[in-house]
Amino acid sequence: MANSINRIRTIALVGQAGSGKTSLAEALLAKAGAIHTAGTVERGTTVCDYAPGEKQLRHSLKLAVATFESKLDGEATRVHLLDTPGYADFAGHAIPALAAVETAAIVINAQNGIEMMTTRFMQYAQKRGLDRLIIVNKIDAANVDCENLLDRIQQTFGKECLPLNLPASDRSRVSDCFFAPSGEADFSSVEEAHRRLVEQVVEVDERLTEQYLEKGEVTPQELHEPLEQAMREGHLIPVVFTSAKTGAGIAELLEVIVKLLANPAEGNAPVYVSTPMGSDGDINEITAIPDVGKHALAHVFKIETDPYIGRLAVFRVHQGRLTPNMQLYIGDGRKPIKPAHLYMLRGKTQTEVQEALPGDICAIARIDEIQFDQILHDSPEDAHLHARPLELPTSVFGLAVMPKKRQDEQKVSDVLHKIAAEDPCFRIEHNSQTNETVMRGLGEMHLKAVLDKMSTQYRIELDTHPPSVPFRETIAAKADGHSRHKKQTGGAGQFGEVFLKVEPLPRGKGFEFVNAVKGGTIPSQFIPSVEKGVRFVLETGFVAGFPLQDVRVIVYDGKTHPVDSKDVAFMSAGRKAFLDALAKAHPIVLEPIVNVEIVAPEERMGDIAGEISAHRGQIRGSDSSRPGVLQISAQAPLSELEQFPARLKSLTAGRGSYSLEFSHYEAAPLQLQQKLQAAHRPQAELE
Repeated sequence: MANSINRIRTIALVGQAGSGKTSLAEALLAKAGAIHTAGTVERGTTVCDYAPGEKQLRHSLKLAVATFESKLDGEATRVHLLDTPGYADFAGHAIPALAAVETAAIVINAQNGIEMMTTRFMQYAQKRGLDRLIIVNKIDAANVDCENLLDRIQQTFGKECLPLNLPASDRSRVSDCFFAPSGEADFSSVEEAHRRLVEQVVEVDERLTEQYLEKGEVTPQELHEPLEQAMREGHLIPVVFTSAKTGAGIAELLEVIVKLLANPAEGNAPVYVSTPMGSDGDINEITAIPDVGKHALAHVFKIETDPYIGRLAVFRVHQGRLTPNMQLYIGDGRKPIKPAHLYMLRGKTQTEVQEALPGDICAIARIDEIQFDQILHDSPEDAHLHARPLELPTSVFGLAVMPKKRQDEQKVSDVLHKIAAEDPCFRIEHNSQTNETVMRGLGEMHLKAVLDKMSTQYRIELDTHPPSVPFRETIAAKADGHSRHKKQTGGAGQFGEVFLKVEPLPRGKGFEFVNAVKGGTIPSQFIPSVEKGVRFVLETGFVAGFPLQDVRVIVYDGKTHPVDSKDVAFMSAGRKAFLDALAKAHPIVLEPIVNVEIVAPEERMGDIAGEISAHRGQIRGSDSSRPGVLQISAQAPLSELEQFPARLKSLTAGRGSYSLEFSHYEAAPLQLQQKLQAAHRPQAELE
């Protein structure tokens, strides 16, 4: 059984859109004999891009799993390959893949070089402690300079990025620099590349370093364990060259996956977070152990709604062994489930299996209770375990929606929540102030894909318009608040008195409620009612009707009545005491600031910089990813960017693209604050 775990590999193909990840997956499947011939993205015949929207747009919209077996060295190795979308708008479908693998393979388009998502995924993978492999794809394309690109990779990501093979015969094949270092390459020397690899790897093993200094050589077999250690520690990031189109380097890449990449027992073990009940919020980290004899632990990293079998929950087994009809618990749920079937996936194809071992990626169907990021386990004592949080970008781009047909309102709500269950970066909000239903995503392309899916798959048409900007409120100073709620109506009365303090928190810290009452002046059973009253104000705002954040409320004193004190009295007193404190705490309106990444023709730099500056934005930097193209980094208030997509399209003749990422909230200019307060005042008076 341990040997079976050793024959499992998990790899996520990540990187910029257009780098050829889906074609690369197709080439690997064909080379391993899992499919007869490789399909193409252009014809919509690939295993991983199987959704109608993906076939139409010719790029990935979601994470796909393609499991296959390779018998390169006589023994079958099971490879779980995860193909991810490369546009920043679909990061919510790409980043979760990193929670399911030992190795992140960052794919680079040899023509375009290092692009925005290349850098982001290198950073994401490093933060999660994953092994990293760089795949330079499309080496067959025109005007490709692999030598210069390798230099840029090493300058950007470090000297630890060393080639395992090099392009040869004018990029029609590759020469091995590790297993059998001989032959010639288009640039550099195979022998020199091998020497650098060996010297980098032996640095992690003192004994091997001495042997290498004495004998001048070590065998690939002796290098195997230290190489994996070097990758695990980030001391080595191998680089390989491929062309999914011509097949150059594909056989060699498959050999690297099978012979060199980490199995579930070799990669950095996944960390679970333990928050036991009754431990006063103490959080401990627990390392999952890839042992079939331990309690089962599996992490759900993908939810998909299949039109035929309903909800499909895709998970990675980290510990223990799962079998059909096995009793499992979902997160902290007390009611067990017994999935009748376990599936391994190859695109949309589901193959039933009888067990899932540590390292395996499987799916179960028709269990609607399972949500994204939950833990499946077989022991009630593991109910307090959670996966280490994924660092997902905040969704700030919004569209207010309403059905064209009034009778579709409930259907629209159901479908939007179904899509939200599949996509962790898609959110639905209802703004009670404006009576708007707003869907939020990572960008224009993200929400367009949602609208297309609703139209084609669910036959729902929506009217859309720009939503209200998600302003927030906070306070700039400390203050005290007090309220006494007293009501006598002839029968039983109501009485509650609350004293509290408010103080500002650092940006992004949210809200804290502190019970500092001494001597039982407010009995403990009424404290939740005080908090409920405070939270009511948090939602409705104070100066302009926007939710409050970054505030600490400290309840420190009060009075009670032995007969008349009730929950409703303390809820009202808490609300009014909070309002009293807010009036003295210099309340202000905050506006969302977003990072804007723009890719555009170099000659339009001046126009774009002017457009950003005219809308209170700032250029933070620029970089040329390839000749004639600039990647511009900027920050701007979200409220100023409503017309930016149309302006960028006009300025660049449709050749520019952009992505937004939430950065932070900061105080809005005084003029804007006054405008928002004035707009809210008539509504507040009506209420």
